[in-house]
Amino acid sequence: MSLPPGKASELKQIIHNHLTKMDIHGKIRDVLAETVREELGPEHRTLSEADFIRALQRRGVVDDLMKQLQFSKEKVSPELSPKPATHYVDTEGTQLRKTNIDPSRRYLYLQVFGGKAFLEHLQEPAALPGQVCSTFTLYLHFRNQRFRSKPVPCACEPDLMDGFLLEVHRETGGEGSKMADATAMLSICDPVHMVLIKTDPAGETALVSSHFLDWRSILSSPSGKTSLAVELLGVGSECKVPAGVLNVKLELYPPLTDTLSPDVVSTQQSMERQRRAETERLFLVYAKQWWREFLEIRPSHQTKLVKIFAQDENGVNRPVCSYVRVLRAGRILESPRQAARFVSLLPLERAPVVGGGGRHEQWCSLLAFLCGNKGDCEDHATLLCSLLLGFGLDAYVCVGTKAKAVPHAWVMTCGTEGSITFWESLTGHRYLHQPINPDDPPLAPQPRPSYPYRTVGCVFNHKSFLANCQPSDAVELCVFDLREPSLWKSMSEDALLSVCTPGSGSSAPPLPPLCSPALDPAAASNHLELEMRLLVSEHRKDLGMTTAWDDQLSYLLSAALSAYELERSTGVSCGNEEFQDAVRRAVPDGHTFKGFPIHFTHRNARRAFATSMRSPFCDEIVCCRGDQVRLAVRVRVYTYAESACAVWIMFACKYRSVL
Repeated sequence: MSLPPGKASELKQIIHNHLTKMDIHGKIRDVLAETVREELGPEHRTLSEADFIRALQRRGVVDDLMKQLQFSKEKVSPELSPKPATHYVDTEGTQLRKTNIDPSRRYLYLQVFGGKAFLEHLQEPAALPGQVCSTFTLYLHFRNQRFRSKPVPCACEPDLMDGFLLEVHRETGGEGSKMADATAMLSICDPVHMVLIKTDPAGETALVSSHFLDWRSILSSPSGKTSLAVELLGVGSECKVPAGVLNVKLELYPPLTDTLSPDVVSTQQSMERQRRAETERLFLVYAKQWWREFLEIRPSHQTKLVKIFAQDENGVNRPVCSYVRVLRAGRILESPRQAARFVSLLPLERAPVVGGGGRHEQWCSLLAFLCGNKGDCEDHATLLCSLLLGFGLDAYVCVGTKAKAVPHAWVMTCGTEGSITFWESLTGHRYLHQPINPDDPPLAPQPRPSYPYRTVGCVFNHKSFLANCQPSDAVELCVFDLREPSLWKSMSEDALLSVCTPGSGSSAPPLPPLCSPALDPAAASNHLELEMRLLVSEHRKDLGMTTAWDDQLSYLLSAALSAYELERSTGVSCGNEEFQDAVRRAVPDGHTFKGFPIHFTHRNARRAFATSMRSPFCDEIVCCRGDQVRLAVRVRVYTYAESACAVWIMFACKYRSVL
């Protein structure tokens, strides 16, 4: 296969830049001189090409060259990318096995050369080799591409040393495969979203910083390279406090032949900031007028939960509609119910605050939520709504309250025939809404609501915002005919699109794609099952009992765990009949069988065992005494996108009944 002359010259230029960067000529000269001096001796004056190649290989020069072409990249489903998937094939989460650089495209090489001034970790001792410690991991998102660094120990000056190859391309006008020139890149206002995550020894994650880097200063660099000290700020209540500094170097491949003036770049950035500020100002003026009109309808509207703006992790107030987008998951998720199952597996965590007081509300950007792998109910609801919109449903986020007037957010879908379905994003449960007619006679039968929601103040998605202007905001009395202006007051769709569409006129961050699971479910299941067996044996040994395992009975438990997960993800119950029949055949006459299933969203064996033993049913099985006692345990890990996993564990025993 041959390349056109233009592409061949560009590819040669890329290779030349790599060789120059690692000073390959100097290394070759050193190896040549050393080989002649040490191996051939002063009496020899000739050196064959084969001798020289072997010398280069022995000294690792060839290996060093190949390592320079390796970059870290998260696995993203090929269907999620609007451009041809010709540049990366990733096989192991953090290590790239194949790099296929298209010489007709422009790349931004972002290198991180360590951090400094992470003062929170100033007194943290240096990690010893093999010691388990807290780690930092840096995540990046740029124009539908996601990357992550190797985890490094937390320190005041963390050793974050990684490189990321970001493709810069045009997505409109049929120019996706053309190399972007300086003018085209100047119009690309998408920032590089950098998220720093801390992971403690127990596997718990914490969001340290979320930063948007404007990379376009490199367009005015004559050398095509520039170095930056990126100050990372904290999140939430610490969003004004510096968390640390990263040393970053940017480099364009291939370099620009004609660079732009620094004044041109700064003027473009200033114009975009002014446009965003003006758009946000106009929307705020409109929102105030809309709110005044809403209050004039009925004075009691003042107490309804009508949430127009929400604060993100950086303390920026954004319209709530900007947190929802149409998100397609490719082949990573197959159905709306599977999407609901995936979102429910992401743990719930309130935004941390220092000191007491009320709840601190924080709506995270999607990348921060996915990288941290946990968030509040609003984060779950906006993600589920985005996924359901991607599956073609008419989905909305509902803001209201549940029992005891606790603020809550959930998802609603409207069927084509008028049916209303509520989706609880924290559990994956679905509820059909059947309104109660308050004008019915007292003895008329009324449906009993099965959902936990009490009131609803507003509903919204990526292009609609509607406030509940009915006399009562009780969910069971609400009529969800969103097209009826006497029941729901809507905002202008054009006004919402002006501030909720990513681009130079909006502060809404671009939407990252979902990453496919990197965990091997079979290996994870086997490892966790061995750990659970060891913990059960140790527990029984402490009680003075021996442990005899029944491997066949353990294997039979898989059918039950599969049925449980199938029911959670699809709502269909099947497979239990076969499991019950198999158990009856496996348990002899005169014996008793007991089983206890339990579900987790983590893979920490000791935590799972301690939680299981709090149940008297599990304790009765694990501590079973009797004649011919045989124990069984089965673990099944089901993996979903973004490293979310459903962990099912079933403890069982069979023993001979003694009268």
